[in-house]
Amino acid sequence: MLSRTQRRAPKIKTAVAILIAAGLAIGASGCSGASGSSKPLVGLITKTDDNPYYVKMREGAQQKAAELGFELQALSGQGQSDNDSQVKAIENLIARGAKGIMIAPSDSEAILPAIKKARDAGVFVAVLDSPTNPASAADATYATDNFQAGVLIGKWAATQFSGKQARIAMLDLSPAQVAVDVQRDQGFLQGFGIDVADKSKIGDESDSRIVGHEVTNANEAGGRTAMEKLLQRDRSINLVYTINEPAAAGAFESIKAAGLENKVTVVSIDGGCPGVKDVKAGAIGATSMQFPLKMAGDALQAISAYIKDGTRPATSQGLDFTNTGVTLISDKPAAGVDSKDTAWGLANCWG
Repeated sequence: MLSRTQRRAPKIKTAVAILIAAGLAIGASGCSGASGSSKPLVGLITKTDDNPYYVKMREGAQQKAAELGFELQALSGQGQSDNDSQVKAIENLIARGAKGIMIAPSDSEAILPAIKKARDAGVFVAVLDSPTNPASAADATYATDNFQAGVLIGKWAATQFSGKQARIAMLDLSPAQVAVDVQRDQGFLQGFGIDVADKSKIGDESDSRIVGHEVTNANEAGGRTAMEKLLQRDRSINLVYTINEPAAAGAFESIKAAGLENKVTVVSIDGGCPGVKDVKAGAIGATSMQFPLKMAGDALQAISAYIKDGTRPATSQGLDFTNTGVTLISDKPAAGVDSKDTAWGLANCWG
């Protein structure tokens, strides 16, 4: 087994190369505040650069930044749990004189020293998608209530299994058990009616209905492999929770290959257009839709106000972050669970 240092080394080298390349491109074009542009520089740091969710977030941020007169530099980690690259990205943006940084943190706690360094340098830091722990570590947070997103699909699934025994597969994010992973997982279990003694971690359940957990890295290949492993363990699985829709798509491929597509219900979280189409096609029974464009747009508005006169945003709904909303999408309405159909979902999806 590789040591932690050995495992991190390739990521750090890759991150440095990417950041150097980004810096050269900006220096050549004269885009950043440090290179003399009259436009304030704002950074967007996501977990990866290829996940459709973050692709759409980046596109929305670029459009909104242009409207507000910002130069936007988009950087990312090299995986869902790559904190090192995100730290390097923050340091790069501080060095280039960024006025604001938006970040979807890979690790809600490990990123805190880098965020503090940015804030100490006078940079407004807005967290997107996955709140830090504590949320007060940033100037503002714009995110889905991930626990509630899990609760919604859990409640919907519970109505589908009324009167019959569920055999549940849990397809989570990563071994790191970052906040978004735990919150969605635990929300689903609570919504389904499964009590968990320790809500701070994944896989501590004693309920016999849970066949097991596997990680997916939130992508299709990971979902496919995780589902194969769980089906090898128990072919009686009839309910699958997935961390997001790409993982759900991969899981359904394995379910279909096993000839079980008419016996297994899949639920997920995201609200991307491909995922909503999978709901419409029946591959996913229900999904909780997030609104990444609103996250980025609200954060940029907050940065703009702060640069203008030092105004800091107020939190909403009594929370320590601004909840950007979640809507359940399904063509099978469930009593007592608010939802919208896929026609609405396709009109409001992203990606």
